[in-house]
Amino acid sequence: MDREARSDARAREELIELLQTEMKRIREKLIEIKIQIEQTQLVVDREQARNSDIATELRRVQDNIDTAPRQDIRAIYDEALEARFRLTTMRGQLEKFQNSRELLEKEQQVLGQIATKLQGGIETLPAESGSASGPVNSPSMGIVRVVQAQEDERQRLARQMHDGPAQSLTNFILQTEICQRLFDRNPARAAEELLTLKTVASTTFQKVRDFIFDLRPMMLDDLGVVPTVRRYVDSFREKNDIEVKLDILGEERRLQSHREVMIFRAIQELMVNARDYASASEIVIRLDLTSNRIKVVVEDNGRGFDAEAALIGDESYQQDPRAQSLITLKQKFELVGGAVSVFSGEEQSTSVRLELPASDD
Repeated sequence: MDREARSDARAREELIELLQTEMKRIREKLIEIKIQIEQTQLVVDREQARNSDIATELRRVQDNIDTAPRQDIRAIYDEALEARFRLTTMRGQLEKFQNSRELLEKEQQVLGQIATKLQGGIETLPAESGSASGPVNSPSMGIVRVVQAQEDERQRLARQMHDGPAQSLTNFILQTEICQRLFDRNPARAAEELLTLKTVASTTFQKVRDFIFDLRPMMLDDLGVVPTVRRYVDSFREKNDIEVKLDILGEERRLQSHREVMIFRAIQELMVNARDYASASEIVIRLDLTSNRIKVVVEDNGRGFDAEAALIGDESYQQDPRAQSLITLKQKFELVGGAVSVFSGEEQSTSVRLELPASDD
């Protein structure tokens, strides 16, 4: 392939990477907006019921306007105005979230179509002689990729913390102020607000626990890799609407801590790659503990790629996040006597096979 064609291929790869990064951001934002819509819808439903109750009370007061105490009349009208204002505000907030979700879904669809067309138009580049020993696979580049992967993960978690729990805490402050105003005037109403605050707090707490699990699942130290993988698979399936099948072969057993971490992180990374870069709808995981070498297979039915070219550092894959992730994973496993094999093609699914000694012996 001539220089101009290779340059075009690299440009398409870079564009695909940008599109995939943006699609990942949109997907994370959609998850956050879905939660916000659900929470806001609960508040709107409650406010509608509250307005209906107040409307009934207003009719009762109007029917007895001549005998009702003036203080009660003023109180019910003030409460009606406040309830109507709150319902209007929350409906506007709900509509805002729904419109944002609709726009993001349309943007996601368009970007997905563009990425698919570009992916199909990328021509596989031949591997250059000596590239396997070139700078792409050098130890220094391996270190760079490990550091970059860590920084990317920290950036992702920081963004999720900002858009998720941090935003929820802001809402907590607003609802707390509402409760303060209602305690003296309407204790029953204040109790309802506190109940809503408790529900939102529970949801936020679960999200924080998910972040902690992503950073370092405590159950990995307490229970081992098998229960941790099961928990992660269940959570992944629920959050991403992707069918995930997990098969465990052999008797569950504990391994050295660093080996359990490597196995779990590898499975986690491969599942995320299948979701973010292959647009897979199904993932199959097999964890074999029957021998002295732990074996893991992770297969997905998403878009494939030229695995051979990617693993030897072909120029067309130097900016491909999935390829760089697999190269780094391969280097990590080989450092401890393990092995990584990747089977994929641009028109087929991807299968990654991992092997790791069960101990240092």
